[in-house]
Amino acid sequence: MDPIVLHRIHFAFTVTFHYLFPQLTMGLALLIVVLKTVAIRRKDERYNQGARFWARVFAVNFLLGVVSGIPMEFQFGTNWSQFARTSGGVIGQPLAMEGVFSFFLESAFLGLFLFGEKRLSAWGHWASALLVFIGSWISGFFIIVTNAWMQHPVAYRVLPDGVYDVTSFWGLLTNPWALLQYAHNMSGAVITGAFVMCGVGAFYVLENRYPEHGKIFLRVGVIAGVISSIAQIFPTGDLHGRYMAKHQPAAVAAMEGLFNSRTGAPIVLIGQPNEVTQHIDNPIVVNDVLSFLIYGTVKAEVTGLDRIPRDQWPSPMPLLFFSYHIMAGLGTYFVLIMVIAAFFLWHGKLYDTRWVLWPLLLSFPLPYIANTAGWMTAEIGRQPWVIYGLVRTSEGYSKYVSSGNALFTLLGFMGVYTVLSILFIVLIYRIVEAGPVMAAVPEKEHASLTA
Repeated sequence: MDPIVLHRIHFAFTVTFHYLFPQLTMGLALLIVVLKTVAIRRKDERYNQGARFWARVFAVNFLLGVVSGIPMEFQFGTNWSQFARTSGGVIGQPLAMEGVFSFFLESAFLGLFLFGEKRLSAWGHWASALLVFIGSWISGFFIIVTNAWMQHPVAYRVLPDGVYDVTSFWGLLTNPWALLQYAHNMSGAVITGAFVMCGVGAFYVLENRYPEHGKIFLRVGVIAGVISSIAQIFPTGDLHGRYMAKHQPAAVAAMEGLFNSRTGAPIVLIGQPNEVTQHIDNPIVVNDVLSFLIYGTVKAEVTGLDRIPRDQWPSPMPLLFFSYHIMAGLGTYFVLIMVIAAFFLWHGKLYDTRWVLWPLLLSFPLPYIANTAGWMTAEIGRQPWVIYGLVRTSEGYSKYVSSGNALFTLLGFMGVYTVLSILFIVLIYRIVEAGPVMAAVPEKEHASLTA
């Protein structure tokens, strides 16, 4: 197999596994602050217990995120050395800042939140939760800044040896692509946190185990879910899509399966892109909608792949097409189920409406799929560039690392991550089984209960 294909699969596997964890921690960080705030304002210990419960889930996810995230940065030097050599002067700065906020601010105050409640005032404990939230979201911002520069390079210069350097760190941070991508990404993270919280809450209510805490989780999760699900489509998704159409027309054309430029371009709901015949097989389309979504008028022309040189088409195009449509389809479902749940919550009937609780319980894995599909859309859409318009992917990988070495390490990562996955599932299962009440039992009493 071509080494570049293995290097791409290798990094895709490790980054996909890694991002299963930060998306939940970033989403839960906000919701934990909400629970702590309500606990203080209402003087309701149940919300405090809920915050401690979700902090334990947060801690396990944070640990697995750190363990799976560190090898990725080494991969820049092992699998993508040419990319690291040319772009290290740019991406090294935000990656270093991410480490500062993740490993110092977020982890330090997470420990304080988990173990310092008896030594802190109520507002001091709330402040530690707030700083964990701030640390996790700033950490995510610097990662997005790094990726956004690869998608839309700004504030750089090329040195005589071909290496890229930053001309303005502020310009790098305020990259319009980064701001739009960050808003879209963080709303996706909140969706994950909201659906996981709703799933556990629905489980507790349906099983009549910790029903009062389950109702709190449903209430907070549904409110956060309906807001973030709508924000994921508009304005964040809409604005990001428009900006992408302006700066990455090939990606948008491939995502939509638009082989030929069209005035009044349709949107494809279902179909299979055929690169040989250059049309969509078995399509279900809605005419004029794509032109309207991108340009605000059905008379606008949308650039198709016919105007893009074939060697600049995203690859593999079918995977990009299906990833985008999975993301968009699930995003629509998220709005639908959360609006229905919010309606029943508003009328005080959610907790007794089992046909709504069951979909909430069973839907908790779907945001993981949607977020993964979204990142696949972004990364495959950038191809064939590792730095859009500047460095091709074929020029960025480590040419002296053989296919055999890449395959061997990929299989090794798969084995180790399988063990980590089993450990993660066991730990989360034990936390959910113990419940939010057990999370609030003092240490000495808990020891006697488990003896």
